[in-house]
Amino acid sequence: MSIVASIMNTKTGLLIQKMTFTRMPKPWISFNLASGELVTADRVTVGKPAPGKFITPVEIWVSPKD
Repeated sequence: MSIVASIMNTKTGLLIQKMTFTRMPKPWISFNLASGELVTADRVTVGKPAPGKFITPVEIWVSPKD
């Protein structure tokens, strides 16, 4: 089962992109954005699923250089 995570900008609070991971991302994960920039996670937040749903929202907060 894959994990779909929202990649969020720490400075602005806006969504950068969505990304699929094969496992739950660790808090120290490094990966490349669609723009090719290498970023390291500032924090990973796992929310509660909505009532009657099984998909848990996952947000990875990063600080891109732009």
